Amino acid sequence: MKIPKRIQPLVDDGLVDEVLRPLMSGKEAAVYVVRCGSEIRCAKVYKEAGKRSFKQAVQYQEGRTVRNSRRARAMERGSRFGRSEQEEAWQNAEVDALFRLADAGVRVPRPYGCFEGVLLMELITDELGEVAPRLNDVSMSAEQAREDHALMMHYVMRMLCVGLVHGDLSEFNVLVDDYGPVIIDLPQAVDAAANNHAEWMLARDVHSITAYYAQYAPELQHTKYAQEIWALYKNGALHPEIALTGLFEESLQDADVELVLKVIEAAAAEEQERQRRLLDTAD
Repeated sequence: MKIPKRIQPLVDDGLVDEVLRPLMSGKEAAVYVVRCGSEIRCAKVYKEAGKRSFKQAVQYQEGRTVRNSRRARAMERGSRFGRSEQEEAWQNAEVDALFRLADAGVRVPRPYGCFEGVLLMELITDELGEVAPRLNDVSMSAEQAREDHALMMHYVMRMLCVGLVHGDLSEFNVLVDDYGPVIIDLPQAVDAAANNHAEWMLARDVHSITAYYAQYAPELQHTKYAQEIWALYKNGALHPEIALTGLFEESLQDADVELVLKVIEAAAAEEQERQRRLLDTAD
């Protein structure tokens, strides 16, 4: 196929030998299957800010720091250089998150680096070597749903152990191979300690994933992993090997009504987006 313009510099530099086919196009990037030497990988080409449909990017960028003071000032002013630096920071955030999460024991695609706005990373495949399906395209038994849901809650917890919240986790951002779920799409991952929206973003992530698995194991709807995980984090008791229960007792006095409303609103918006994506897939 014709080499996309953004991938051509990687071909010229010998990082990519061949572009095999387009894989998918999402709200923030287009992904291609490429050959790098003897390995088949994927190349994620980030869309420019004006062409992305990702909503509320400012909320996700809150708390992200830039060590270079000149770059930070340029980003604050919104100059052309500043916008370019902000785009680079957005892209590098995913690379950084992938490395950190892999080290933390969270299953994510292995990153190979970000070059000229193109992220090269592992292609997740099934036993036949075909691209692994998204969670949205997988059916399962109640037992499998309970097992995979528990694993996903463990991953969410381990993400928070290294200070990260995915921020856009759903059945559309999880692949499933022979070893279970693999979390993808992390440029919007937020710093839990520095972002004021981190708690409700984590609650939304947990709600979205739980709602999907609850189609197969309805009792999962009654679990309270988000509250349990955040309380452990807030109290300094969260660690990678902790055994989660999905149980949590919260007094009415301690209930954060604003947070609850935000999660409900976010869940409604997520359901609308889910229905839109299903219609797009059907077309």
